[in-house]
Amino acid sequence: MAPVVVGTALAGARGVFSPLPAAAALAGALLIQIATNLANDYFDHLKGGDNESRIGPVRVVQAGLIEPRAVLRATFFVLALATLVGGYLVWVGGLPILVIGLLSLLFAVAYTGGPFPLAYRGLGDPFAFVFFGPVAVAGTVWVQGRVFAPEFVLAGAGVGAIVTAILVVNNLRDRETDAEAGKRTLAVRLGVRGTRAEYAGLVAAAFLVPPAGIALYGWSGWTLLALGALIPLWPALERILTFADPRELNPALGETARGLTWYAAFLAVGFVVGTGAWTP
Repeated sequence: MAPVVVGTALAGARGVFSPLPAAAALAGALLIQIATNLANDYFDHLKGGDNESRIGPVRVVQAGLIEPRAVLRATFFVLALATLVGGYLVWVGGLPILVIGLLSLLFAVAYTGGPFPLAYRGLGDPFAFVFFGPVAVAGTVWVQGRVFAPEFVLAGAGVGAIVTAILVVNNLRDRETDAEAGKRTLAVRLGVRGTRAEYAGLVAAAFLVPPAGIALYGWSGWTLLALGALIPLWPALERILTFADPRELNPALGETARGLTWYAAFLAVGFVVGTGAWTP
């Protein structure tokens, strides 16, 4: 939801807010996320990435709660729903949204499935950053007003950085079991020290976005409210930098997600209040 909220706030600040495309963008983003998680559950089990050694939150296939084929059918059912929503978004947004939509559907499966699974090649982090950051934020503005500006990419980079940080927590926790299964995530490639630096760098990058927007694009000082997200993110940062047992990282998933929620909400408020949009 985070990039759609920020994108909708930017659309409002630009005076092009449109409720139906905004709602469709939200539905499409959620459906793609759900489909990706279902596909991950299925393909990670199939490829051995999820096994009896898993220490993260329960995966339904690995835990034997749901049959693998049922999860695969659910994946394609949700992708079909996303395609229906995407058809409307293409109608209002044109060719750019068609390209984004097709790539999103492809990468939802190709993240862990297919002949070249992105997560198994260490490409999961950059793709999560791009598609749940700049692409999602700029795309949300585009379907509402067919406008584009570099500042949309900057705002999306802040959101994408924390989205990617959630993935970093997951991959750091599973680094050893992923390596055993041949899943060469960026955490496996960078090692513990490098992945700690990646997480800290992503958080720092997100908090540099509002000051950069003020300096480069004249954003309102209200966007600095987003820096308040450091409060819920701080415990996660401490865990990442000091953990001894990978199991200690599970709470950091929720803490990072809460930080993303605060960040997106405060940044959106900053855009709306700072430009006087949606005021009586």
